[in-house]
Amino acid sequence: MPPLSLLDNCKRPYYDGDVDFDTLATKDQDFAAICQQSKTKKWIDFQNPKVVQQLTKSLLKADFGLAVHLPDDRLCPPVPVRWNYVRWLQELLDTTSDEYSETYDSERKVLGLDIGVGASCIYPLLACSARPSWRMLGTDIDPHSFEHAHRNVEGNKLQGRIRLVLSKNEGPLMPLDAIGVEEMDFVMTNPPFYDSHDEMQASYTGKDAPPSAVCTGAENEMICPGGDIGFATRILEESLKLRGRVQWYTAMLGKMSSLQQIIVKLKDLGIGNFAVTCLQAGYRTKRWAVAWSFQDYRPRIDVARHGGLVQAVLPPAPAQTILLPLMGATWAGNKIDDLLNKLDVKWQWKKQSSMGVMEASQNVWSRSARRKKQFKQSSGAEPDGEEEGEECTVALAVKITCKHEAAELRWLRGQDYILFQSFSGLLKRELTGKP
Repeated sequence: MPPLSLLDNCKRPYYDGDVDFDTLATKDQDFAAICQQSKTKKWIDFQNPKVVQQLTKSLLKADFGLAVHLPDDRLCPPVPVRWNYVRWLQELLDTTSDEYSETYDSERKVLGLDIGVGASCIYPLLACSARPSWRMLGTDIDPHSFEHAHRNVEGNKLQGRIRLVLSKNEGPLMPLDAIGVEEMDFVMTNPPFYDSHDEMQASYTGKDAPPSAVCTGAENEMICPGGDIGFATRILEESLKLRGRVQWYTAMLGKMSSLQQIIVKLKDLGIGNFAVTCLQAGYRTKRWAVAWSFQDYRPRIDVARHGGLVQAVLPPAPAQTILLPLMGATWAGNKIDDLLNKLDVKWQWKKQSSMGVMEASQNVWSRSARRKKQFKQSSGAEPDGEEEGEECTVALAVKITCKHEAAELRWLRGQDYILFQSFSGLLKRELTGKP
């Protein structure tokens, strides 16, 4: 990954492969000092705690301009998967703004909460170093980790944007009222993965290879009641009370089976706006994350369904493509523009870019809705609609992009997937003559 000075840090990409030790050694002398050389490339001893610590320090320094202190008796966080979690959160927020934007908005002020910052405080540091308009809150129940986290925040001169709170184990995980916050944009956590020592040991048995790196984590970092499922379930239960006060509730998970169980819980609760990701970075390390929202802004499809995942955990696809063989963008755009101008919807069409956004307060394209409109027009009655200047309730918002031989539909807003499918079907029938 290129150094911070050579890359737009607000759009820094995912780590998608193993760390290139040869390249990192040229950037950081401290890392070069702990590398060993084979005939073809450099390698390191992942079972040596000091070596693993130096890898984390050197990556944070070379790629993000961060300097951290890591105590020997606490978890040493691998950087690539941690950054990939932050990067996914960036994309979640970038594609679910009220501006219907698909890109980073440098003017948007973002506030996030990291539950369990750990001694490194890596998530708040990564989030704030990458985007200057972001602020972070962080909690931890361990005074020892909390002390080191403070040191890392102050050492990177981010105390004006990162606020740490020492919390209690029996208290709420998201104490918005206690810390004086009315709303925030996201919650994140990298919870303890295991329910007990026995479960932790069992996770290493039967594998073809030993753990990829030595683990120095304290018990409270590795074990909690119910493991990662129990922790994520606590967040889910609290989110049912906080609801829209947080736009995105998220959690990292250690096993695909944990992700599957959380998705079942979301569906049982009727929470349909969710996103999933596989945060693989390199050959061996693989984690999963889930996000859910009570708001109605829908993430882009590659964000909602990110990484290699099984069909059972995927959310409804927030996109449709209508294939139009031999037809051009102008033809499709004219057909769609003509159709939507006849419906009681808010329609903004940009002819030059062959792109438009439709907002509807209800299904106004069904046969019954169109018959009702025709009856009112013939009888001289006022059409349904909002008074001038009155804000319209949005039940569905869709971005339509016309291209050569295709029309692409992107679900921007709404809670009803069937309504999105219905609108997509309308356009397909209009453009192709087929159901």
